[in-house]
Amino acid sequence: MGFEALVITKDDDGKTSAAITPLELGDLPQADVVVAVEYSTVNYKDGLCLAPGGGGLVRKFPHVPGIDLAGTVESSSDARYKVGDKVVSTGWRVGEAHWGGFSQRAGLRADWLVPLPDGLSTRQAMAVGTAGFTAMLAVMALEDHGLKPDQGPVLVTGAAGGVGSVATAILANLGYEVAAVTGRPETEDYLREL
Repeated sequence: MGFEALVITKDDDGKTSAAITPLELGDLPQADVVVAVEYSTVNYKDGLCLAPGGGGLVRKFPHVPGIDLAGTVESSSDARYKVGDKVVSTGWRVGEAHWGGFSQRAGLRADWLVPLPDGLSTRQAMAVGTAGFTAMLAVMALEDHGLKPDQGPVLVTGAAGGVGSVATAILANLGYEVAAVTGRPETEDYLREL
């Protein structure tokens, strides 16, 4: 079965280039699970991977970037996942050291997948993306350590960035007073709206 992916290649002179490339399932790295990718997002690390030379992240070519993805299991040799399951992958160096989500198909280790919770679509999962997932993990860790909204302001550094802005919005919506720090004064109005 054929599909397409954004593939980064490196020529004999060390120059990298990226192109939408037709592939076959046999081209995928060996994997426990093949996922039909429905959505992925563009993250900072994806930009680095697409930079000249693979941005210092890509060590093996050809390579498919995309550090997160959501989709449907097409095949699985792991009992935890069956055909038709909706899954998400973020982390595990997928899209950096391993082929990622800028593809219509992804071959992944089962341990790199998380079942999509009921009521959450693959589109919604990627609308939140890696930045949202990371921000929520940070907020949950603060609350797991006993932090409550009435204990004073929470400092968020890098507040105008992807993770920082989502963390700022989550904390504000949970009733925390947020002290948002950024090196970009022009983002003040944006941060106040969060």
